Amino acid sequence: MVKDTKEEVVQRGNRKERVGTVVSDCQEKTIIVEVERRTAHSLYKKVVKTSKRYTADDQKNEAKIGDKVRIVETRPLSKTKHWRLIDIISVAE
Repeated sequence: MVKDTKEEVVQRGNRKERVGTVVSDCQEKTIIVEVERRTAHSLYKKVVKTSKRYTADDQKNEAKIGDKVRIVETRPLSKTKHWRLIDIISVAE
């Protein structure tokens, strides 16, 4: 904890952030975000796209399919949910 003279500022350590696209919003208060990254193949060194899906908490049901969103790591909310929606970067057309 870091205390300031005017106000108390609480720091919780470094939390991972990811930017991805919403691929599913059919569950209540939950979205599935696909995050794509580019890595070099370990043997052939060709740049390959890899993607991973994260289950994120969306309390207000704001995000829709195709939106670009930012999610942050949080405590376990369920068996598969360990991420929270922070903000919507761009809305799908």
